[in-house]
Amino acid sequence: MATASGSGMGGAESFPSTPLATPIATPVSTRSVKWEKDVEDAAAGTLDRPLLHKRCTNTTSQMAVVGANTCPIESLDYEVVENEVYNQDWRSRGKLQIFQYQALKWALALFVGLVVALVGFFSNIAVENIAGFKLLLTSDLMLKNRYMMAFVVYIGCNTTLAAAAAALCAYIAPAAAGSGIPEVKAYLNGIDAHSILAPSTLLVKIFGSVLGVSAGFVLGKEGPMVHTGACVASFLGQGGSRKYGLTWNWIRYFKNDLDRRDLITCGAAAGVAAAFRAPVGGVLFALEEVTSWWRSALLWRTFSTTAVVAMVLRGLISYCRGGHCGLFGKGGLIMFDLSSRQATYTATDLAVVMLLGILGGLLGALFNFFVDRILRVYSLLNEKGARSKIILTVTISVITSCCTFGLPWLTSCTPCPPELAAGKCPTIGRSGNFKNFQCPAGHYNALASLFFNTNDDAIRNLFSAGTDREFGAATLLTFFVTVYALGVLTYGVAVPSGLFIPVILAGASFGRLTGSLLGSISGLDTGLFALLGAASFLGGTMRMTVSVCVILLELTNDLHLLPLIMLVLLIAKTVADCFNKGVYEQMVRMKGLPYLEVHAEPCMRSLVAGDVVSGPLITLSSVERVGTVVETLRRTGHNGFPVIEEPPFSAAPELCGLVLRSHLLVLLQGRIFTRARAKTGAAEVFRTLAPFDFAKAGSGKGLKVEDLELSEEEMDMYVDLHPITNRSPYTVVENMSLAKAAVLFRGLALRHMCVVPMTQGRPPVVGILTRHDFMPQYIRGLYPNTIPR
Repeated sequence: MATASGSGMGGAESFPSTPLATPIATPVSTRSVKWEKDVEDAAAGTLDRPLLHKRCTNTTSQMAVVGANTCPIESLDYEVVENEVYNQDWRSRGKLQIFQYQALKWALALFVGLVVALVGFFSNIAVENIAGFKLLLTSDLMLKNRYMMAFVVYIGCNTTLAAAAAALCAYIAPAAAGSGIPEVKAYLNGIDAHSILAPSTLLVKIFGSVLGVSAGFVLGKEGPMVHTGACVASFLGQGGSRKYGLTWNWIRYFKNDLDRRDLITCGAAAGVAAAFRAPVGGVLFALEEVTSWWRSALLWRTFSTTAVVAMVLRGLISYCRGGHCGLFGKGGLIMFDLSSRQATYTATDLAVVMLLGILGGLLGALFNFFVDRILRVYSLLNEKGARSKIILTVTISVITSCCTFGLPWLTSCTPCPPELAAGKCPTIGRSGNFKNFQCPAGHYNALASLFFNTNDDAIRNLFSAGTDREFGAATLLTFFVTVYALGVLTYGVAVPSGLFIPVILAGASFGRLTGSLLGSISGLDTGLFALLGAASFLGGTMRMTVSVCVILLELTNDLHLLPLIMLVLLIAKTVADCFNKGVYEQMVRMKGLPYLEVHAEPCMRSLVAGDVVSGPLITLSSVERVGTVVETLRRTGHNGFPVIEEPPFSAAPELCGLVLRSHLLVLLQGRIFTRARAKTGAAEVFRTLAPFDFAKAGSGKGLKVEDLELSEEEMDMYVDLHPITNRSPYTVVENMSLAKAAVLFRGLALRHMCVVPMTQGRPPVVGILTRHDFMPQYIRGLYPNTIPR
């Protein structure tokens, strides 16, 4: 039984299996397999039947949920197709064109950094000014004792901004909802779902993120910046457009998935650098979290991109410090300078830090569990349409506004510290550590100092040093529980939302609470505890270590904390891994994106490649009748077809190679046909077509079989497939371990892997392995009586 590569994720479509004389359902390595019924029969000695029972149909889906919309999945062609077209293309390039190609790679990478830096700067200015105006308006009303009017204005602004953000996502670009990091992670793994990186998604991501953060939600713009950077890179790396007249050869070099993948990696790293002003952290984030393949050349290009981001942002922020950016001032980009502290710690402090890491890991795993459950509930609501998405978003906005405005009323006012000069306490204005709220002169509301602020200013307050008595245990506990709960409720609404800020807020408040409770046995400042608590929560939820460690160091500018941050991250990740996966891995699985993991699934270890291919296999002859090719394209959605060399062109049938669907369509459109079944060669093809005609179209808008207009006479003619056939496809023997084949498939970034027979005298190809065939759901669908491990 064999499979042709399918549409969607590049896997097999559902075809009825053809019975064979030999039951191929039994794997070679049956001794290591345990099955439910067989375990029961083992004691009775009745193990005399095949251990695997293969279903005849494929019941798994090749659809995924992106932005609450179900869309088909396609795999990306990262493999270099070495056919005569490719060879002719490289032979035709002179030294100048090769130099242009290499220079363009660097130029586009640097230009991506510039654009992402400008977008990040615009987002920060917009958030600071919109949120700042809202808070100033509310504070002015409260200073006049018009508390009810202040609440109406506050909740009215928040709900209006939230509804606008939700409307953009619901009606224009549903794929822009959420952080976007799972989608970028899936794309760089080789998965292409509709509208993930579309221009409409980019625009909604930018403006929706600004509106959502300004609405006071417990979310951040840092996760969306990663998606924004990837969208910018995808847009710039389309390789030209005939619609807009951008068809120069030096632009069209990038009309392939491989170069786009590298550029999108640079864009994702630039997004982190723009969000945190952490260029090295951005490179490590791309390496550790989002990419599946990495090369040394890509390291240099990505680092150059993030360096451009850092330099542009620093220059723009210096300009804004002169008062030219409205309420932006010195803030906007998260930067918590802790370099003035001298962090010395003892063995007792290390024990407390280890405890903080354990608790952070437990609470981070619990956070992921709640996010998983709440998103399942939200998906049911979002299925009802755009109106339901907006209503849900506005409801969460009202709940958030009531909590942030109402909870500070439950706390008593605190006298200002006597050592502070007049004017610093209470703080009058948009930000500060000592919010007046409803308190009399000389007093401040500690809870309002955290709630009635932008998220960035709240983090600065929690990280502040020398303020051990500013926030009491009750204040920190209330803030932690509220932010923890609101972070779970907010992630999943129809607005661009990131998890970095909610996790940092919850972790910082929990860490500061721990420091205040254990201050008698530890000499560390409570602000340092807040930073370590944020690190423990980041490790517990996102399961990143190296990149988070460097990002925090670049944020705080304090290398003295390096050993403590490393320790707390490692402990938190280790503890959390005992319970569930990271939040982004959970999101990838929940969306149905067919992500290939680094390590093969346990169910693959007892199977071989021939166990999962299904049939019938659809092949093409090296010189095929045009009507046969057209009919094959019409009745299948396969992306690739094995090409068989048959007599009289060879002594016996043999595997000639693999031909892509897109290349077949271009060749048919060129009408390079012959009346007799004979080879025409590449020279005949290049009289009509150029190598760039076979390049991949931008944004997935390629030629379709419905676009072909062939006459009956042309349908009876023949077409030579040799010029467009990849003569060196990757192949594996049918008895290779499926786990080993999976590691090769992912490591080589393949879309198709041909399975060849182990013995002679059989058809030259048994089937094709694609991404779909390595999915655990598909394997368990074929063999449903497995015992899950």
